[in-house]
Amino acid sequence: MKNEVNYINDLFVQEDDVLKNIITGLDERELPQISVSPEVGKVLYMLAKISGATHALEIGGLGGYSTIWIGRALPETGEILSLELKQEHVDFALENVKAAGMEDRISYLVGDAVESLDQLTTEGKKFNFFFIDADKPNYMFYLEKAIQLAMPGALIVADNLFQGGRIFDEEDDNPSPVAIRAFNEKIAVDPRLESTILTVGDGLGICRVKSV
Repeated sequence: MKNEVNYINDLFVQEDDVLKNIITGLDERELPQISVSPEVGKVLYMLAKISGATHALEIGGLGGYSTIWIGRALPETGEILSLELKQEHVDFALENVKAAGMEDRISYLVGDAVESLDQLTTEGKKFNFFFIDADKPNYMFYLEKAIQLAMPGALIVADNLFQGGRIFDEEDDNPSPVAIRAFNEKIAVDPRLESTILTVGDGLGICRVKSV
């Protein structure tokens, strides 16, 4: 019997062979299966499309699954910069990006995202769409850097804000749920943001950076 996710995916999410092959390719390379779910991918596409995003920054790229969803929503002149810790992930992502015909609009910075974000801030780079899906203890840092790098009205989207339900257990004091609780509380009250969390996937946060 279908549930809500099956119903949505069957009606609204059309994964082509490129996207499907990323999932099997991760297994073949013994890489972690931590890509966003198909329904989250479609929401990322819709958000980027509706917002008119042109310059996107992704923090945590893995095999390129979310990157391709976002990239397909951008105009032909749009660009994505993806920050990824491991070269082996980038190598696989580049295979998929090329298969999707998007190698001209997607670039990568390999290394610690904290250092890469500091570099981008120093360079004065600006973006109008952000997707945060990396190590959870650094989410607060990633948020602050995203706000600094944001054009007015930019969207900041963050995945895994429910932590599989762990954030609801106040006795769970492991680093990830503790960090995500603090992140959620921050985006709820930060005067620079208008925010909410969608109950899609594992909790998808959406923040709009207010015009200054």
